[in-house]
Amino acid sequence: MYSPLDAARPRAGGDARPGWPGSRIVVLLAMVVLAALTTGCQRPPGGSGGSEPGATRPVGVSWTDPAALLSAADLGPGWQERATAPEQPRWPWEQADCPAYRREDYRAQAHRRDAVQRFYDRAGASATVHHIVEAYEPGWGGPALDDVRAVLRRCAAYLVLGARMAFTLVDTPPLGDGALLVRGLIAHSGSTPTTAYFVVVRRGDTISTLNLPDPGHRAAVEAVAARQVARLG
Repeated sequence: MYSPLDAARPRAGGDARPGWPGSRIVVLLAMVVLAALTTGCQRPPGGSGGSEPGATRPVGVSWTDPAALLSAADLGPGWQERATAPEQPRWPWEQADCPAYRREDYRAQAHRRDAVQRFYDRAGASATVHHIVEAYEPGWGGPALDDVRAVLRRCAAYLVLGARMAFTLVDTPPLGDGALLVRGLIAHSGSTPTTAYFVVVRRGDTISTLNLPDPGHRAAVEAVAARQVARLG
């Protein structure tokens, strides 16, 4: 079966991650920063009832259909789903290390009802894909997408642990009006930058955010994103 992510060919030395630094110290730094990029600041969840990002959803209540998450087969052969803790993920665009980030500026996040996530690993490689689907209260899907745009403006670039984090809104992919394509970059002096792509798709009051390693060309990103859109129905 064809995998659009097969375009990410291994570099010399067998590492399939495009632009992944060779130094072990810098690799560790990149992993720490990329974790902040993809999952936000993982503070302990506060409150209950499901409206606060990271809160535990009420027992027996779910507003998010897990079928909206990609399967490993959607990514192609060699990809495997990683066992994921049942706790709700935090908002994926939380950037606690950005000086311009203030949590209270993102008003839609108090109206998030539910969220589910899934990680995928590539067998025999170090590539990881992360997918989050969030459900918002009626009428708050649009403001939630506006929150993403606001983060991209206010935290377009900043320094953390000596590395430069940068986000670039590439454009709207050909997937509908409620979609964003974002390129994330981690640059450390003396090392090759690490690049990832983020596809954000809105359907009503549901937001789907996919983070994948740079596969080497735009068409591969859009191929996976099309499957992401199909999952939303």
